[in-house]
Amino acid sequence: MALHRPTLLQLLPFPIHPDAQPRLERDFSVVRLWEQDDPNSVMAACRDEVTVVVTSAFMPVRKKLIDQLPRLQAICSVGVGYDHIDWQDAQQRGVQVSNTPDVLNDCVADLAWGLLLDVARDISRADRYVRANQWELRLAELPLGRQVTGKKLGIVGLGRVGSAIAKRASGFSMQVRYHNRRPRNDVDWPYENSLHALAQWADFLVVATVGGDETRHLIDQAVLEALGPDGVLINISRGSVVDETALVQALQDKIIAGAGLDVFENEPQVPDELKTMDNVVLLPHIASATMETRRAMVDFMLQNVEAFARTGQVLTPVNP
Repeated sequence: MALHRPTLLQLLPFPIHPDAQPRLERDFSVVRLWEQDDPNSVMAACRDEVTVVVTSAFMPVRKKLIDQLPRLQAICSVGVGYDHIDWQDAQQRGVQVSNTPDVLNDCVADLAWGLLLDVARDISRADRYVRANQWELRLAELPLGRQVTGKKLGIVGLGRVGSAIAKRASGFSMQVRYHNRRPRNDVDWPYENSLHALAQWADFLVVATVGGDETRHLIDQAVLEALGPDGVLINISRGSVVDETALVQALQDKIIAGAGLDVFENEPQVPDELKTMDNVVLLPHIASATMETRRAMVDFMLQNVEAFARTGQVLTPVNP
């Protein structure tokens, strides 16, 4: 007689990792929710059996779903952020939540620098200039960009990704300061206790903090005004950290010089005003989107699932 296997609810596929499906199905009876014509009926049928949910930053796991699964014991997510999961409700239920830290640090940091250089040197704007034959026809002048080397870099959130961004600044001979909930004693970069003061000091302000209620609209009108008319904002963390309405107004009124954004408050919706601005670079949340990193992220999620199957404990529990 076949042994009864625990049930795993999989909210999305992972085609980038060819071994993902076989590895999930080795230890679990897997419900592939994205394939179902009537997901609600499927959920109703399996709700009392599900012990693990597998997801990513693009598929939220809210309290409503958690409450539907009385035997749920673990939520394993692909990605370092966990604001898409109501983790406090999960923890109150004794449900473990895991993420995939470290494996995406370099790719996200690389993209932050790509955005910074793009906005400062008008790379995307210059590309559009050439494609529109403006260079050939001399019908328009391309504005001068801004030098990056030797400037001042402020980092909001000096965690794993923030540290990787800061390390890259040495290649551009930049001064670096950071703002955190608390100072770190294991780094040499100066700590700025006031976010407002950090923005006032910085030429480039890079947002690399976690999302969630505690950081919602951390970058508000006052911070943008402190950054000033020569300052550039880069956000590769979560869209909720920046007050998007205030940012649009700041860009329109030239309160800041420009912005590079990989994330938005209501993804995939992006304010139309931002789409018309030449001093803004917009990306569709692709900071970790390389073949190598996405495979490593999925593999890390699989390791969390497998560890839970063996021991009842995930490898990287979220402990904010």
